[in-house]
Amino acid sequence: MRASELRSIDEAQLSDGTRVLLRLDLNIPCRNGVVQNDYRIKRVFPTLRKLAKSRCRTTILSHLGADVGETLRPVFEYLKKSFSISFAPDLASGEQQAALISDGNFLLIENIRRESGEMENDETFAKRLSTLGHLYINDAFAVSHRAHASVVGVSKFLPSFAGFLVLDEVRELSISFDPPRPALFILGGAKFETKLPLLLKFLDRYDRAFVGGALANDIFKARGVVIGSSLVSTHALNLKVISERTNLRTPLDFVVQRGERHFIAEALGVSEGDRIVDSGPKTGEFLHELVNQSKFVLWNGPLGEYQKGFAAHTEELAKIIADGAAHSIVGGGDTITAIEKLGLFDRFGFVSTGGGAMLEFLANETLVGLEVLKKS
Repeated sequence: MRASELRSIDEAQLSDGTRVLLRLDLNIPCRNGVVQNDYRIKRVFPTLRKLAKSRCRTTILSHLGADVGETLRPVFEYLKKSFSISFAPDLASGEQQAALISDGNFLLIENIRRESGEMENDETFAKRLSTLGHLYINDAFAVSHRAHASVVGVSKFLPSFAGFLVLDEVRELSISFDPPRPALFILGGAKFETKLPLLLKFLDRYDRAFVGGALANDIFKARGVVIGSSLVSTHALNLKVISERTNLRTPLDFVVQRGERHFIAEALGVSEGDRIVDSGPKTGEFLHELVNQSKFVLWNGPLGEYQKGFAAHTEELAKIIADGAAHSIVGGGDTITAIEKLGLFDRFGFVSTGGGAMLEFLANETLVGLEVLKKS
């Protein structure tokens, strides 16, 4: 898929009083009622500004967190610093308030996943949502792999368009399908059962693919290397097809946890009971060489157990790529967290807002939420 295949927000008939139903991904970390990471919010500002300038009456739908009890109110407090916006505590209230929105203003409805029918993509519920707008705009790339009512279902009832963020994501990620050469793919994190097809695809297309994080543990295990109690996939995997690929690269050393102690070990230095928690310094040097030899770098996923505090070598990799000359595309929740912590956003070619959506788009070159936005 290419961005030119999608109906763009620039093609939508926007004018005074046009009622717009806008799906955003405002699923961002909040603590004590305060937004902690505003990257995804800022990325939709161009779409919000266009709708405000066009004097549209816009109703915004989003979700927040895996727990339906989580509230979007902190996001509302953040947005009202920049836009004229009101808040509805539920869909029923939102339906009443939507009729009262002034030209150029916004209404944010509380966590849409609280509503029955959203995640099931119930057609009756989708039709109900569609009454909130004359047209629909999807600027929520990070949830566009979900067949939910506010992502897919409403498009059956409304003219539907892609927002600026979605267009940017498709345009930039599509570069990875035919990248400048030499090209390097770096894949970390866990859940090999979902990432194996993607790795196979890019092993065929890229000069080198480096696999780190828990994914590398699966490869070492398949090679008969002792990995102790390290995190591995819970699914049975046949990794023989990739473990023998000549352009596959894996870590040279690790940070290993043994009881309360941590030490550096190479592959054959891990014992039963040990746990690999991060890549090691030799691996960092190796990645530095790989990045410097490349004209294009695609990276998704951490090199260690990032959420447990083993972040050093993921952050080192972020610095290596940021300092390099290669065009870079990166994404994934922990990856973005590392980049934001280091203040390196503007040092990368493109930072995707998608985690699972980015991986699925890279694997399939489309998403269910994008298919409904395609030009006929």
